[in-house]
Amino acid sequence: MRVYLGSDHAGFELKNHLVEWLKAHGHEPVDCGPHIYDAQDDYPPFCLRAAERVAADKDSLGIVIGGSGNGEQIAANKVKGVRAALAWSEQTAALGREHNNANVVAIGGRMHSREESTKFVEIFLNTPYSGEERHTRRIEMLSAYETTGELPPIPAHHPQEPTA
Repeated sequence: MRVYLGSDHAGFELKNHLVEWLKAHGHEPVDCGPHIYDAQDDYPPFCLRAAERVAADKDSLGIVIGGSGNGEQIAANKVKGVRAALAWSEQTAALGREHNNANVVAIGGRMHSREESTKFVEIFLNTPYSGEERHTRRIEMLSAYETTGELPPIPAHHPQEPTA
């Protein structure tokens, strides 16, 4: 599988490790940078590029890495067609794929060991989307909002206006 990667300075070493791990496990990693270590590197230039490549390559997945993974997830989710999930446990790595059909995983390189992070990636790559109707319905609502900007309707049995 083709896997696009992007990081900032805090995720640089883990990204490089994952590129090699992916190659060793039969995947096709595409490193969207950074390609040199610079302690001043920001995540948006690299994570947005990785996310754009994933959105354009429907059979691919992506990995974005930073100190916590939060900013990298936010950046990736700015790209139309990307569903990035922050993995902070084996279960969240699996559920991002299984329930949300996430196509990008965000990892906090300062939050987890190299072994834990690699395991999250392995689980993310190997977990299929469940395809359950309720999950598909929710993803379709988000995709429609992303395209049209129109909010999905509130179910009739709920109050229709915000309450104080």
